[in-house]
Amino acid sequence: MKYKQLGRTGLLVSELCFGTMTFGGKGFWEVIGRQPQDVVNTLVAQVLDAGINFIDTANVYSEGESERMLGKALGKRRKEVVLATKVRGRMGEGPNEVGLSRGHIMQAVEDSLTRLGTDYIDLYQIHGFDALPPLEETLRALDDLVRSGKVRYIGCSNLAAWQLMKALWISDRHNLHRFETLQAYYTLAGRDLERELVPLLQDQQMGLLVWSPLAGGLLSGKFYREGEGPAEARRAHFDFPPVNKERAFAVIDVMREIAASHNVSVARIALSWLLHQPAVTSVIIGAKNEQQLEDNLAATQVVLSAEDLSRLGAVSALPPEYPGWMLERQGQNRVPSPKDN
Repeated sequence: MKYKQLGRTGLLVSELCFGTMTFGGKGFWEVIGRQPQDVVNTLVAQVLDAGINFIDTANVYSEGESERMLGKALGKRRKEVVLATKVRGRMGEGPNEVGLSRGHIMQAVEDSLTRLGTDYIDLYQIHGFDALPPLEETLRALDDLVRSGKVRYIGCSNLAAWQLMKALWISDRHNLHRFETLQAYYTLAGRDLERELVPLLQDQQMGLLVWSPLAGGLLSGKFYREGEGPAEARRAHFDFPPVNKERAFAVIDVMREIAASHNVSVARIALSWLLHQPAVTSVIIGAKNEQQLEDNLAATQVVLSAEDLSRLGAVSALPPEYPGWMLERQGQNRVPSPKDN
């Protein structure tokens, strides 16, 4: 297992992060996964023993059950992990039990700490954008949590580039702790964040944490153009994240060929490609059983050749879009070549 610097911090996290969205299976989350506590205990022990030191959850997963089950599974091994959770989603029926107001954040962090059975959260992330409170209110609340010791670092998820850059500017202007990471969707079937977010992250030295690296199971190798696929798979009941299926299956065709040449699963190729991307800090993997988890963990051992990466890059390339194509055009020949002198 390799470890990478988390944003600008001195914290090192494993290149694979274990996601816990499948824990519990309560309410809306039942379609994602329904692992009971004994299975959760086994999977958490398996990832820790494999060298993963980074685990991600959220208060909304299974209406709090995911955090509670994770806390029980970690037990005395809590200090071995960089523990990340999130705030924003609705946690009750009241008008203030959702969002990124100071009031909701302060209540949510206390509830998460209790469910996780810990007195600090390593990485506390906003789960998305909230247009109601000003960003200053949200960022000051998060800064207070860091200064109090209840949170060590802060991050964000699912933000547009302008929202993220505005937040960084506010933090800089008011000397507040800033977001160190962005958790975002990124796969061979969906490379949209390369247009604006990846350049921003690299310029601002932020970490990228990838969620749904298999595009909700579509890149697992279990689905075919003809619509064939396992009835019990998540994609069969929850068609998310949205992807261009025609382009995705063109990518999968190439992935199958490369997987066969390496004698590995298609899923490992999808994960390995992400691990080869310089902007990626950690890839969040989830699993419903030990076998699936073992296969995902083995993605760290797959070394893609320059030809493999070229083929995958070409078949999954984003179509040109303004202003990207203009920036590329105007950036050509900016610096004279030696032959021009």
